Amino acid sequence: MDMFYIPAIASFSGSASGTLASIITGWVTQRRKDRVRHSLRATSQREELYKNFIEEASRLYADALVNDKSEVSKLVDLYALIARMKILSSDAVIEAAEKAGRVILETYLSPNRTFVDLPDLINEMDPLRDFSEACRCELHSADRR
Repeated sequence: MDMFYIPAIASFSGSASGTLASIITGWVTQRRKDRVRHSLRATSQREELYKNFIEEASRLYADALVNDKSEVSKLVDLYALIARMKILSSDAVIEAAEKAGRVILETYLSPNRTFVDLPDLINEMDPLRDFSEACRCELHSADRR
């Protein structure tokens, strides 16, 4: 082998390894950015879903306190939100949402309440407490990842 080829080969291999390192670094960086972006989007979707569920469940619970008859279509929206949670959420959140749905249904089936009953209701007024806590735990654990 001629002595003139050695510097050319060394220069080529150094250039190739530098290019390869640059490509791999760019790929790893892009992959990490994509993973963070996906995680933020998933968290945002869950937050919006939980907000919609809380608003719908609160409205239905207030209606159930003063009415003993409900239209099934009102409850369908609530259970549609729960079905969406089954795709995106943890088991703890789903169980808490289903529990809140059962409480709302049971409230519709129980006698109507009046303003005079309010002191007795204060202790059971928050049918979404378990749901809120489960959501907070899930979202907090997602932030740690």
